[in-house]
Amino acid sequence: MNLIKMSHVKKTYKNGVTAIHDLNLTIEKGEFVFIIGSTGCGKSTLIKMLYREEKPTSGTIMISVINVGKIRNSKIYKLRRKLGVVFQDFKLLYKKTVYENVAFALEIFGTPKDEIHTKVLKALDLVGLKHKAKNYPTELSGGEQQRVAIARSIVNGPKLLICDEPTGNLDEETSMEIMKVLEEINKIGTTIIMVTHDTEIVNRMKKRVIVLDSGRVVRDYKEGTYIHESI
Repeated sequence: MNLIKMSHVKKTYKNGVTAIHDLNLTIEKGEFVFIIGSTGCGKSTLIKMLYREEKPTSGTIMISVINVGKIRNSKIYKLRRKLGVVFQDFKLLYKKTVYENVAFALEIFGTPKDEIHTKVLKALDLVGLKHKAKNYPTELSGGEQQRVAIARSIVNGPKLLICDEPTGNLDEETSMEIMKVLEEINKIGTTIIMVTHDTEIVNRMKKRVIVLDSGRVVRDYKEGTYIHESI
């Protein structure tokens, strides 16, 4: 069943630059999909449209039954409850503990305290950091900080997890630890879309790979294909 369907999507910025050209893409529930391509190919624009930081100029983006391009700004929170986003630079609150960083994602929606406690510990356990709930981000390694960011993004049980270069600031060993965490999250049914420049990670994971060039899908490799692209 489709989770995401993008039909004839185009994105032109106010400066006249067209970042996405007539893009058609379908992603099924439960898939793990890498999006790769050289700098400026449209990767960031594509994912920003998925979580509605950017709106498509034309075309349709459906996530489940939500028409992302048509949703009112006042209702964007309803979309973002259904997805999580992980960034390269963690975006943690350094004056809050690990527990408080993850809990914050639920507090902004007014979730009851008992429910927050249960969900935060479950998310931290999934990423292997339950034992560091009382630590502050500055007491953690880069890989651990990224795992906190992942826990925060999945604590509300999103159907979709969007990862924007989540291993970009990490060494090879730590990057693979993060990928194992993401694979476990995918196994419980969460659809994952990950933007990366790291073809070694892509080839180790053996998932579906979509290659963008100049805002267009130029390759769509099935799961398990070895990628020879240089990006």
